Formats: sequence, structure tokens, C-alpha cells
Amino acid sequence: MAGRRPVTAGGGARAGQLAANLARVEQRIADACRSAGRDRKEVTLIVVTKTYPASDVRLLAGLGVREVAENRDQEAAAKAADTADLPLSWHFVGQLQTNKARSVVRYADHVHSVDRLRLVAALSSAATAAGRQVGCLVQVALDAEAGDRGERGGVAPDAVPALADALAAAPGLRLDGLMTVAPLAGAYAGQPRAAFDRLTEISSRLRETHPAATMVSAGMSQDLDDAVAAGATHVRVGTAVLGVRPGLR
Repeated sequence: MAGRRPVTAGGGARAGQLAANLARVEQRIADACRSAGRDRKEVTLIVVTKTYPASDVRLLAGLGVREVAENRDQEAAAKAADTADLPLSWHFVGQLQTNKARSVVRYADHVHSVDRLRLVAALSSAATAAGRQVGCLVQVALDAEAGDRGERGGVAPDAVPALADALAAAPGLRLDGLMTVAPLAGAYAGQPRAAFDRLTEISSRLRETHPAATMVSAGMSQDLDDAVAAGATHVRVGTAVLGVRPGLR
């Protein structure tokens, strides 16, 4: 977040609101890093802008935000096109259908939600055709039993090594690490810190065979503090920065 510029009066009320919200989130991250004995630079804030307009993305960019995320391709593709002149890195964080892979690789620098071999193949084919290299994360479902998928996407921990190997070998793709969402069911329901600690353990094992897969994407508005304490390198924050979301369109 270095290089953030102060908001001028011309930014309007919305710019001031975003600046204040962003400052509060930044303070939470800094406090969580301090409590965990971590350097603030170890944690990257990704602002999730779903349901909010491209104008908000522009205001955020003016405040120094460089990492933004979406979870629906149609909305993401339009916003990425509208803000193509800005120095942004786009992250796709939602469940992804294979037939959307070609569109997603046109704008996404990172896909956080890879959870099956068919999606690896689709992303690889699309990225190769587009002449791009896309960073990918295996989504880990901590509510899933061995061999199952989670209610919110992702693969059970026992399936991570094989999927990671496939990603690492796929042309046009780069294995960057792991992602999870605090589960609503199972052994870790209501225990985000324990869930994120488990993800960090899985990440440590993954790095034994894939040392460059250092990204640990975990934590959202309500639980980013627990994620930072557990070792997350990236937190995905929407509501705490942009406000309570309007109804999905």
C-alpha cells in the first residue's frame, strides 16, 4: 500500500468514505501484524469490489490500492476493461466454471479458486492461447472430507498435492499457493483462527515440493485479524472497505 496519495476535496464524499474505511482496515492489518510479530510488508491487501462500480475502483486506485478482486466473470471483465488504464492487478476469487476460463485469463493475474483438474486444463489452454501466464492458487476446503469438495468450492486437504502438481506442470499457469474461506460447517465451523492455522500447515507441506508457492490467501472483513495471526500473506477484504454491499444485480 506504499505510495497512497491523500484524497483531495475534488474526490467527493465517496472518496472520503473509502479513504476512511481503507485507513481503518490498514490499521487492523498493522495491529494484527504487530501482535503476531510480523512485518506489515508481509501482508498484501486485496480489495474485493464485487457489486460496486468501476468508479469506486478508480477512487481506490487513487488511494494507492493496486490489488483488486472480483468473484463473477461478467462483472470482473467489464470493470477490468473500464479501468485498463490503471496500474492494477486483478484477482479472480469466486467459483469458476470451465467455460469462463477464456474470459478470465484475459484480465486476471491471479485465480484463487482452482479446485479441479478440468479447470486446470481449461485455464492452461486459455492462458496459452492468450500468450499469458496466470498465477493460480489451489482452493482448500476445510469443511470437506477426504476426496470431497467443499460447500463453497475447494478440494479436501488430501487432494491438494496432486492438484498442485498438475498446476505447476500446466503451460501458461504458475502455482502461487493456497486459498481458503473460513468454513461454515465441519470441524472448523466458527473457528477461523484454527482453520487458517490448518491452511498454514498445508502450505508449509506444499512448499517442501513447490518452494515458490508462497501465497496464503485467507481472511475477509470479519476475520482478517485471525488470518494475519495465522500467517496469511494475502487478505481479501470487501465490506470493510466499500461498505455493506447492495443487493446482487
